[in-house]
Amino acid sequence: MERILRARALVAGSAEGPAVVSRQPLSLWGGLCPRTGEIIDRRHELSGEIVTGRVFVFPQGKGSSTSSATLLESIKAGVAPAGIINLKVDPILALGSIVSDELYHRAVPIVILSEEEFFSIKQGDHVTIEGDGTVKVRTTS
Repeated sequence: MERILRARALVAGSAEGPAVVSRQPLSLWGGLCPRTGEIIDRRHELSGEIVTGRVFVFPQGKGSSTSSATLLESIKAGVAPAGIINLKVDPILALGSIVSDELYHRAVPIVILSEEEFFSIKQGDHVTIEGDGTVKVRTTS
């Protein structure tokens, strides 16, 4: 079954992949290894998960403005998520993706969903983010 969700594109772009879903915010600085794509915050529910090539669904970033540099470095290293879906606007994450687009001509699309639609995405769902903010979710179970 495929559902179509209407998101607000914070950083436009297209991406697709399996969803890796967290209900907890995450600071990418100290929370994501920019060399491996692993979530390294040992207190986070997704500790040890790899976000590389997946659509990372989490409510919002938290903490350090250095999260933008961590996202930038993970994009440069080729280990960033394919796309990011948030519940709340995080200008720090957006900055990292926008700067990466300027420097490396590669950006991670970031979209914002309503609460109901955000919580409808489950771990492993196949997610496609389109340039206009449309999000297609194909349930895998």
